[in-house]
Amino acid sequence: MGKCDGRCTLLVICSLQLVAALQRQVFDFLGYQWAPILANFLHIMVVILGMFGTVQFRFRYLIFYAVWLVLWVGWNSFIICFYLEVGNLTQDRDFLMTFNTSLHRSWWMEHGPGCLVTPVLDSRMAPDDHHVITVSGCLLDYQYIEVLSSAIQILLALFGFVYACYVSKVFQDDEDSFDFIGGFDSYGYQPPQKSSHLQLQPLYT
Repeated sequence: MGKCDGRCTLLVICSLQLVAALQRQVFDFLGYQWAPILANFLHIMVVILGMFGTVQFRFRYLIFYAVWLVLWVGWNSFIICFYLEVGNLTQDRDFLMTFNTSLHRSWWMEHGPGCLVTPVLDSRMAPDDHHVITVSGCLLDYQYIEVLSSAIQILLALFGFVYACYVSKVFQDDEDSFDFIGGFDSYGYQPPQKSSHLQLQPLYT
């Protein structure tokens, strides 16, 4: 029952990770954030692999899933530092998120709760095929929405890492306790022994 509880809890965590990653992927697509899009895609694939390993008792898949979660925590920590402009990081370096293919920023910049977008007409700052806007009245700035999203990802990853290690250890212990080499000896089976004493019968002719 305990092992079932661990597996079921890990499946719930993986399901929450999958929903959160898909939701994030949608908004990153809308904002043309190509680096997060690639990272989210890899994360979705590994989470599905982790769910498969949990259902099919494949502890090696769970180990791979746990290792990826460490990298995922590092990536989301970088996202938090990027939007909070920690150290030398600054949001002016848009190429970090878009691979320098567009001038788009986070989708939440213009579509955050309560945000009022006002286009600036006849602005000389706008490149070709782009326009300058001003955003005001936001109840929560877009960078804090991105930070909150990354914080949720880190929290789920930490829970997933702990349960992945626990369930993989249970799977490995179960494999070690089942003796594939001993054969029937592990069940106390004794093959019939040949008698060394043979009775000789006289031969009459």
